[in-house]
Amino acid sequence: MSSFRRLHATRPSRLWKRHPAVRSEEQLTLGERAADKMRNGMGSWGFVLGSIIFLAGWMIGNRDVGFDPYPFILLNLVLSCLAAMQGAILLIAARRSDQVSAELATHDYDTNLRSAEMIERIAALTTEIHEQTVQASPSN
Repeated sequence: MSSFRRLHATRPSRLWKRHPAVRSEEQLTLGERAADKMRNGMGSWGFVLGSIIFLAGWMIGNRDVGFDPYPFILLNLVLSCLAAMQGAILLIAARRSDQVSAELATHDYDTNLRSAEMIERIAALTTEIHEQTVQASPSN
């Protein structure tokens, strides 16, 4: 498998981690690494299925005789706290994604500037070669 295919066969969310313009794992702060891990964890099917299993277990275990009988007031409090924390965590993760996008955009802009300079040099060189060729050729 070619390196191009291997690069594009990986999950898109992991592609930017190997991009030369984006800081890698060891260059990130503890908070940035935590935001990446929490975003990846909370945005997964494992988290959703685990939450469903937890909720079902809580409701079944506390039907009539548990420490939090129906209408599950403690469960509502736990879920409200979880929702509040998830909102903050998602904002942190979104800020981190914006940071990655900004690093990629800066790299793209720098690459475009270098490419424009190279194209201008090539155009000037082509014009110079053309002028020399036209002058050197005999006139009819």
